[in-house]
Amino acid sequence: MTTKKRKRSPKLIPPTPSTPPTPQTQARHSLNTAKARGWAPLNLTQAELSLPLTFPTGQTFRWKNTAPLEYTGVVGPHLVTLKHLQNGDVCYCLHSHSHPEKAETALLDFLNAAVSLAGLWKAFSASDARFAALARHLSGARVLRQDPFECLIQFLCSSNNNIARITKMVDHVSSLGVHVGDVGGFQFHVFPSLEQLSSVSEQQLRDAGFGYRFITKYIIGTVNVLRSKPGGGEEWLRSLRKLDLPDVISALSTLPGVGPKVAACIALFSLDQHDAVPVDTHVWRIATKYLLPELAGSQLTPKLCNRVAEAFVTKYGKYAGWAQTLLFIAELPSQNAIIPSHLRTIKQRNPAKVEDGEEEVVRSTYDSGDINVRDLGVTCCCQEFMRVETGASSDITEILDK
Repeated sequence: MTTKKRKRSPKLIPPTPSTPPTPQTQARHSLNTAKARGWAPLNLTQAELSLPLTFPTGQTFRWKNTAPLEYTGVVGPHLVTLKHLQNGDVCYCLHSHSHPEKAETALLDFLNAAVSLAGLWKAFSASDARFAALARHLSGARVLRQDPFECLIQFLCSSNNNIARITKMVDHVSSLGVHVGDVGGFQFHVFPSLEQLSSVSEQQLRDAGFGYRFITKYIIGTVNVLRSKPGGGEEWLRSLRKLDLPDVISALSTLPGVGPKVAACIALFSLDQHDAVPVDTHVWRIATKYLLPELAGSQLTPKLCNRVAEAFVTKYGKYAGWAQTLLFIAELPSQNAIIPSHLRTIKQRNPAKVEDGEEEVVRSTYDSGDINVRDLGVTCCCQEFMRVETGASSDITEILDK
């Protein structure tokens, strides 16, 4: 008698235990659902915020142009895209699983939305006909309110560098933080904390392409100084928002690599010091032509930087830094197409004489290297400050003339 073999039931494989989603998987999921979430209005008109006149103008190097009239960046833990609608109004889209109300509050704080740009422009225009003429072409050029530690590290990277290298350095530092998603081919990360950066060595920064030796020393040195602050270095930086500008400049200047002029950038762009006036070659030319004509032909020195800053405050008041920002942006090569030539202080170069790939350079007194300030049509407002603080012997007002 034969017996049939009983077929075995297929072995059941137990399901993989579920694990909490990582920030990376959350971000990938959020990118797929962003369309379903849609865009939310930010209640800011183009007169209050112009994305192209705010992000790629040297205040920050972490926001990317991910589509026409769209810029994406990280504010705190929130990955956000901003864009202009057809009527110019600004809307935003969240790419992370964060509380929408908290994200919007953080975004509006970062954009300094409590300051009425239209109100400032009206007041400045009433006392300055040239400002009024420029403001018609540069509506919405806003000063950001960045996280102080993030702003500080970015401007340490800006020393003696061109825009491409600054961006590469800032991108590397950013990559040490938590990855929150990819948009438009760019990776985005939460900016690393002071504690996270403290684990990075000088050699690691050099290996990552931080070629200029003093930049690695500045970053590592600044991180070490901040870690020694009672109550924490990041909290110490935020506490500077409560001080007067001279005390803020003095405090920041105790950090390695931060002189008075770089400190003015950090004060203006992150520490609520609206009357801080960073003085570079653009601002120097503006001042000697319109505010202090008696200084025309003089060599820019630290003492004269202070005099220029005082002249701006006398002219524009407690928000002089915002006025300086618009006047600075008007001198950038990227604005050649929209600013009439008669309103520009710096002579425009003859495009016929610029061959493909040619770059305009600034000579640094720190070493014999060249600094490209024409990369991507944008310049960093602090690239030339370090030169001024060293007492360069060459005439700084000749730097950008070709």
